[in-house]
Amino acid sequence: MSQSKSLNIGIVCGEHSGDMLGAGIIDEIKKNSNIKLFGVGGPKLEQLGLKSNFDFSELQIMGLIDPLLNIKKLKNLRDDLIKLFIKNDIDFFIGIDSPDFNIGIHKALKKKHNCKNIQIVSPSVWVWRQNRIKPIKAFIDLTVCLFDFEDSYYKKMQHNSIHLGHPFSDISKIDKKEVFNKYDLSDNNKFISILPGSRISEIKFMMPIFLQFMNYYSSIEEGRDYIYLIPAADQKIAKYIKSFLHSSLKQIIIKEKATQDFLSISEFSIATSGTATLESAVLCCPPIICYKTNFLNYSIISRMMKIKNIGLPNILLNKNYYPELVQRDCKLSNLKSALERVPKLIAERNKNSELMKNILKGQGFSKTAEKIISLKGYQ
Repeated sequence: MSQSKSLNIGIVCGEHSGDMLGAGIIDEIKKNSNIKLFGVGGPKLEQLGLKSNFDFSELQIMGLIDPLLNIKKLKNLRDDLIKLFIKNDIDFFIGIDSPDFNIGIHKALKKKHNCKNIQIVSPSVWVWRQNRIKPIKAFIDLTVCLFDFEDSYYKKMQHNSIHLGHPFSDISKIDKKEVFNKYDLSDNNKFISILPGSRISEIKFMMPIFLQFMNYYSSIEEGRDYIYLIPAADQKIAKYIKSFLHSSLKQIIIKEKATQDFLSISEFSIATSGTATLESAVLCCPPIICYKTNFLNYSIISRMMKIKNIGLPNILLNKNYYPELVQRDCKLSNLKSALERVPKLIAERNKNSELMKNILKGQGFSKTAEKIISLKGYQ
């Protein structure tokens, strides 16, 4: 990409994982362009010059019901962002994840402004609500996909897309001694990672069952030597997780931004369905995948689902390989049964990690940045 004009870029990101993706692409665009950023994002985007309009955690609302309960607040936030983008005459709008929030911005800008719209992280149209392909094609100029099967789906639907690939294609385990020293841990212990999620709404449903598991496993002979490692996305999430704990369970360590470190030394994980399950599998820490939400959310979502598995590692491998405990099945008795599969998962973890890393490779940040810039005719 050769040097191009100064660019004004609008960006919306509500997740730490999306913050990392957005920063990777913006960093590439900055190598050849003078840019100004407007919108909302996390710490990595803010390091690149973004002054967030509001705290990006305001967008961390999941499911179907919670967004409806917060619809006025979300509409006001979205309207303010649309006005900001038009006022600053943005050349590109980049929405990262949060598809239901971002599609309203894509639509408004397509009607009111002459910018190019990019969605990073595809909505799961291949899983449910497949009618969303119509507004995607109408209002989004380019969808940036993390997975090759998503890119293939859009090509089939004649929508402009690119396979960025997933950042986990390049991650590796951190050296154990380094992790032990960093957190003052002993190699005489054994470790299990507990991953309740990065959103308050997830943790609210998942921590009670995960706490039941820790109480149970620490009480039996084979589990007494284990320490439970719980990474938290930030200070707010760490404080919320701690609110579930009680003094009788002492073998728990909670640290911020420690997911890769903790998974690198753990034998296996108990993980809320989402990106963390994929990171766990890639780092040779087999996950038991769990998911629970409120009854109304699940009753609606389950009727719309078009695939059998919900865990990203299982979707990539195209089989029910890692245990999945969903909604009513997400209970202690089934967690106990899932433990019986762990030895086999551990024995095959290296092979499956390499397989998934190869599947996750894509065109990368540089090629994706070039494709975005080319939408305006710049080279």
